[in-house]
Amino acid sequence: MIPWLSSDSPFPPLHTALIQPNGLLAVGGDLSPRRLIEAYSQGIFPWFNDGDPILWWSPDPRMVLFPRELKVSRSLQKSLRKGNYEIRTDWNFTQVMQACAAPRRDGCGTWIQDEMIFAYSVLHEMGFAHSVETWMDGKLVGGLYGVALGRVFFGESMFSRVSDASKIAFVHLVRQLERRGFEMIDCQMKTAHLASLGAREIPRKEFSQRLKELVNYMERGEKWCFDHEQVK
Repeated sequence: MIPWLSSDSPFPPLHTALIQPNGLLAVGGDLSPRRLIEAYSQGIFPWFNDGDPILWWSPDPRMVLFPRELKVSRSLQKSLRKGNYEIRTDWNFTQVMQACAAPRRDGCGTWIQDEMIFAYSVLHEMGFAHSVETWMDGKLVGGLYGVALGRVFFGESMFSRVSDASKIAFVHLVRQLERRGFEMIDCQMKTAHLASLGAREIPRKEFSQRLKELVNYMERGEKWCFDHEQVK
């Protein structure tokens, strides 16, 4: 049985998560800042469709990127060298989330609904949720958002309106996090897109052990102001 969380219920142990669907751990609770920070610090994230109860997940294995393992293809290197873009951090967080929530080219929507946008926007104002944005000719054309705790960045979603726009933002994010001493980027679930950038799966137990150490470097939340020099 998957437990239903009340407002003050703790999360159950990660090993109790379902095998199928992979990682479903708990249902219910809320998306308050306290609950979200508690979840991420334990390697748990919310993922649910509009109209459904809140579902909490901790899949096994876990897709992660170690910054030193970032892969930049030749075609992406060319896009980075063009320099026809501007990278901004925490410039318009809500707009990034709304863009990530927009219907995809396949006609499908996403799981990011108004409740999620509000909850993460509050985290953003507290300095824990961040966006990295690609702008061209004064327009937002790609980017990503996620949550930073300690020396871990938990990636949530990305979007592109121009070829490679989200990948450009991602490369800038990884390089900047590496300079700041971040040691792991959580990518949650395996995708070919993330694997092409160097992300790989590790056992949930290993992810949890690494996370316990890295979140011990918790710092006061603050909005990011990266120095985005041209990334090679």
